[in-house]
Amino acid sequence: MRRGTVLLAGMFFAGAVQAHHSFAVFFNTDNKLVRITGVVKEFQFQNPHGVITLVVTQGAGNIIWKAETNSPSLLRRRGWAPDSLHTGDKVTIEGWPARDGTLYMRMKAAFHADGSPIGQPLA
Repeated sequence: MRRGTVLLAGMFFAGAVQAHHSFAVFFNTDNKLVRITGVVKEFQFQNPHGVITLVVTQGAGNIIWKAETNSPSLLRRRGWAPDSLHTGDKVTIEGWPARDGTLYMRMKAAFHADGSPIGQPLA
């Protein structure tokens, strides 16, 4: 019985470790920060990281960018709440781009359309 419990716990924690990833492996801190402005399509305030999906106008069309945030507990400490962003809000997000060239970033700071910060930016 004890062996089964240990095996089950090991499987649980292995999945949790795989769900979390290293910042340096996925995001490029060597490049300058990227800054995008778009309209919020979705804001997922969830663990292990939140995600902001933006519709960004580029040329005659639209592209989709995603910005990974900190966990909800860290976001709350920085002044964020689940209702900090709403579908249709125009925002600017600054962050570190994905190493693989996809339209994905790790958020450093976010700003309302008037330029005021949303929560506290990372130092």
